[in-house]
Amino acid sequence: MQIQNIKNIKNIKNILEAILFSAERPLTINQLLEYFEPEDQVNRQDIKKIISILQSDYQDKGIKLKEVDRGYRFQTNEQYKGWVTKHWTERTPKYSRALLETLAIIAYRQPTTRAEIEDIRGVAVSSNIIKTLEERNWVRVVGHKELPGRPSMLGTTREFLDYFNLKSLNELPALADLIDIKDLNLSLDFPEKN
Repeated sequence: MQIQNIKNIKNIKNILEAILFSAERPLTINQLLEYFEPEDQVNRQDIKKIISILQSDYQDKGIKLKEVDRGYRFQTNEQYKGWVTKHWTERTPKYSRALLETLAIIAYRQPTTRAEIEDIRGVAVSSNIIKTLEERNWVRVVGHKELPGRPSMLGTTREFLDYFNLKSLNELPALADLIDIKDLNLSLDFPEKN
């Protein structure tokens, strides 16, 4: 069903804009649809159409309507991040290289076990690292490997995707883009060509 009159479109647009702007988390089309009563005669296509209009409206502004894995949310445009962060008293948490390496291995190799992570990194993984990743709700146990001891297999969560502004794991950069070939040669003990 198509939205019939402009007054209705504008009203629904304003409602969706207010809901998304005040939401604490991303909202899906279905979740947005739940805000309307049957007599409002609003359907999924209407909401999709208005979301598209809102995305257009905010395209050249300080904030934008972004689609992430768990739905849509308003967020600051990257180019204005420097100004916006000045009013936050809370500092962005600093994460250790070990934590970030562990997270990257889980993201790219999931599901993976702690032993597999340790094998790749060449050092033991601290329980605190796994605990921190689980507390941030970036990783979770997704199953158990059929080996003695049935080790937990770890995978990323939707919160991981949301935090890093990804719709899916397919949006992760290719590993080849992240690895410096010189570093790869050194780690594999290949002789460098002069």
